[in-house]
Amino acid sequence: MSNSSSITQFLLLPFTDTRELQLLHFWLFLGIYLAALLGNGLIITTIAWDQHLHTPMYFFLLNLALLDLGSISTTVPKSMANSLWYTRAISYSGCVAQLFTFSFLIVAEYFLLTVMSYDRYVAICKPLHYGTLLGSRACVHMAAAAWATGFLHALLHTANTFSLPLCKGNALGQFFCEIPHILKLSCSHSHLRELGLLVVSACLVFMCCIFIVVSYVQILRAVLRIPSEQGRHKAFSTCLPHLAVVSLFAGTSFFAYLKPPSISSPSLDLLVSVLYSLIPPTLNPLIYSMRNRELKDALRKLMEGCI
Repeated sequence: MSNSSSITQFLLLPFTDTRELQLLHFWLFLGIYLAALLGNGLIITTIAWDQHLHTPMYFFLLNLALLDLGSISTTVPKSMANSLWYTRAISYSGCVAQLFTFSFLIVAEYFLLTVMSYDRYVAICKPLHYGTLLGSRACVHMAAAAWATGFLHALLHTANTFSLPLCKGNALGQFFCEIPHILKLSCSHSHLRELGLLVVSACLVFMCCIFIVVSYVQILRAVLRIPSEQGRHKAFSTCLPHLAVVSLFAGTSFFAYLKPPSISSPSLDLLVSVLYSLIPPTLNPLIYSMRNRELKDALRKLMEGCI
């Protein structure tokens, strides 16, 4: 194929060529997908239904659940369909849509996690100013800024990536469409422009990471100054789920993009991509509900009401 205009479809990386294992992959992904739908769906429904959970922390958690639902729904159903129907193909427009949507939701989630760290910082370190700094309007503005940043980031990178001439075939080394694997098909030096944009994005993500780390250092110092053990336990219980989610999300994605080339292989790349695209959306509801008594009580009341 000489250029991108002649490409009508891309070939995604299959998990296996054995038919029985492809069906196993379908059922495994179906189970993970249903667990993510159930967990995030319950969090969204519970927060929307219970008036006691209409607070900044749960408002941001509801947005996180929406982003998780969107991100896992962008990649998993297509991978399941390909395994079920024994194909690797995704249309050119489908690949564009998948790359844009996944980039949009992942970047928006990272910025939202940064906002959530600010919410925990204000709640623990400046509790008297919590209502002022995190009023309903401020929360909406911060959540909207996270979504808008993800949208603009995805729009810029998607337009730039697919404007490059592609002449190295149409086979991707990934089970979904992703910018680095599209760039590998480019035959133009202009791909350096997109690499430059990726470096700028990486710098922004690094700044968010620094903000999160500084916020939690301040939170830790404030918590250790709380005289009562019960007060320290309550403060930690509201922060640990968010810290666990950030660590899971950032750790898997950083390893996926920053691992040394010397240890890179198609099998490892595929495993890592599964970790950062499937595991966080599936485990986030469990992480937040395990140590959160308010959320568990509200969920129990919701289930009792339904029964």
